[in-house]
Amino acid sequence: MEIRAEILLIIAGAALVTVIPRVLPLMLLSRIELPEWANRWLNYVPIAVMSALIAQELLIHDGQLTGWSLSGNLELLAALPTFWIAVKTRSLLGTVIAGMISIMLLRYFF
Repeated sequence: MEIRAEILLIIAGAALVTVIPRVLPLMLLSRIELPEWANRWLNYVPIAVMSALIAQELLIHDGQLTGWSLSGNLELLAALPTFWIAVKTRSLLGTVIAGMISIMLLRYFF
């Protein structure tokens, strides 16, 4: 198998484009002290990103906003017991297992 120079450059470029946005902010932010308000604000970023990803998956079906309609929205139905397990147990493994079992049972019966 021969590796052409163009393919090697594409792979190197893709690696560079992937590494720069991850390493550059880490290098810059590790050298400076952020104000307290910025640290508090940054603490909410992971929660906001996860909420956006989950809301998109649960509330948009076939490119249309379904809202909170439970009819035909198996993912939203499966999210209800999953969310309850997450709040009660605070266990990531328990939450993932509850979600997998919920969606599996809903897809099997509906």
